[in-house]
Amino acid sequence: APADEAVRLLAQNTKTIPIVFAIAQDPVGNGLAASLQRPGANMTGLTNLASELAPKRLQLLKEAFPRIAHVVLLFEPDSVGSVSEARETEEAAPRLGMRITPIGLRQPADTEPAFKRGIALGAQAYMMTQGGVISSQRRAIADRIIRLKVPAIAGNSEYAEAGGLMSYGSSRQDNFRRAAAYVDKIFKGANPGDLPIEQPVKFELVLNQKTARALGLRFPQSIVLQADRVIE
Repeated sequence: APADEAVRLLAQNTKTIPIVFAIAQDPVGNGLAASLQRPGANMTGLTNLASELAPKRLQLLKEAFPRIAHVVLLFEPDSVGSVSEARETEEAAPRLGMRITPIGLRQPADTEPAFKRGIALGAQAYMMTQGGVISSQRRAIADRIIRLKVPAIAGNSEYAEAGGLMSYGSSRQDNFRRAAAYVDKIFKGANPGDLPIEQPVKFELVLNQKTARALGLRFPQSIVLQADRVIE
């Protein structure tokens, strides 16, 4: 399974069939594992360090566009991982001379009202946490932000691939490849509850130059040089 919500639904239906997750945000905080070292029960896998990387995302946004002072943060109030990511972002903002306004999305229908509120607040940029609702709406969110002509950053490359301006986070593809090793160990007799939950080892900054041109923005060379991938 990919992440926390899907794992939780599976866990409600089986306590014996092994479950391997690839991009969990906060498996311990969500009650899916007793600890990272010894998860217990019938599940294990990898985290995506979304919360820990949130300050870095905000820093990259500020480095790319130094004049930004007020950022609207779209998050999911019903997701422990998303809430944790939002909290880390808010705590990092004052050090960067920025102000964060969190706006919660509980369902896809909340997306447009969130942007209307952002416009009323005079948001200069947007940042998205990771979560099922936000991921499912990534193309609609990217399109709406392009129409607003403001910068934005998200935590996974799927956002940039869907037309978003930039993303920074752990490599989802690499995590899923590594998840296969867990499956292999379990097929060979390992108990999933005894396999430590691992953290990502590959991270990527993705820039969408096509979107930047549509927004009338230019990435500074310092950001371009850090990019792992540039979408032209």
